[in-house]
Amino acid sequence: MRPQAKRVVSGIQPTGNLHLGNYLGAIRNWVRLQDEVFGAGQEGSQCLFFLADLHAISMPYDPADLRSGTLEMTAALVACGIDPDKSVLFNQAQVPAHAELQWLLSGTARMGWLNRMTQFKDKSGQNREGASIALFTYPVLQAADVLLYQATHVPVGEDQKQHLELARDIAQKFNNDYCADGPPVFTQPDPIVPREAARIMSLRDGMAKMSKSDPSERSRINLSDDADTIMKAVKKAKSDAEPLPSEQAGLAGRPEALNLVTIYAAMTGESIDQVLQTFGGEGFGRFKPALGEVLVETLSPISRRFNELKQDRESLDAILARGAAKARELGGATLKAAYDALGLVRG
Repeated sequence: MRPQAKRVVSGIQPTGNLHLGNYLGAIRNWVRLQDEVFGAGQEGSQCLFFLADLHAISMPYDPADLRSGTLEMTAALVACGIDPDKSVLFNQAQVPAHAELQWLLSGTARMGWLNRMTQFKDKSGQNREGASIALFTYPVLQAADVLLYQATHVPVGEDQKQHLELARDIAQKFNNDYCADGPPVFTQPDPIVPREAARIMSLRDGMAKMSKSDPSERSRINLSDDADTIMKAVKKAKSDAEPLPSEQAGLAGRPEALNLVTIYAAMTGESIDQVLQTFGGEGFGRFKPALGEVLVETLSPISRRFNELKQDRESLDAILARGAAKARELGGATLKAAYDALGLVRG
């Protein structure tokens, strides 16, 4: 029996001012996943990666920032290794079927299911009455995002497991309610738990996550930084006066030291203990230049390509348009099947 084709679908918020934390936390895992699925050579297997611009409007935002962030994220993904010839890369707004299917699935989703979604409670805070309807219902759009393409697998972090379970519940109820006399419309996707992503902290404060909103440029390494800027950022990164220990337990209570060692380990693929076996007993005068060299080796080619692409609007538009055309074609049959199952007359 031939193994089932693997179709992986995942989305990312289209933010700008991307930094090392974005690369190590999410983008690099996408590249690995793409290469694993494409490299397997299984006919029909593919990855679809989309920029979740429709999701972005569920919270207050600036339209100009959304537009520029969508293009910048596209440039970053391609620069980091997402290959439009291996994967389908697009933004939601160019594939109306996402919004269409969300509405069709809204008749199947239940208020009780959505009321249990913890992210709505977290994001709306104390002002639930003032939150947008989109913030409440966007898990249904997330379900449409993956069900539209008959996704077999969806990468999920801890904060998204609940939403994938909702997508599975919606798919099962829709199939049960409307497909009794025929094949099911939707595939129930399984989760892919990505390799544990390194938690990258600020270069100025080892207790704060690296963030584009930090007013200090010295707090982060941006994907647009050149080699000199990267080396300067590492050399000026906050550390301490103690030498590095020979094992991880010795980093307890030393958040800045732990952060720098974590970055080195994430960039080289070594464990923290392996890094400390090499540098244990050494001070940061030796360790920081070594860390800088590792970062420059990996990030400099990404930075050059990223900066080139950011200035090439024509190429970015073409990448998104080509990906959206593929996505519309891939999702068309599922959307039609959903309309037909619901008994909606479309001529």
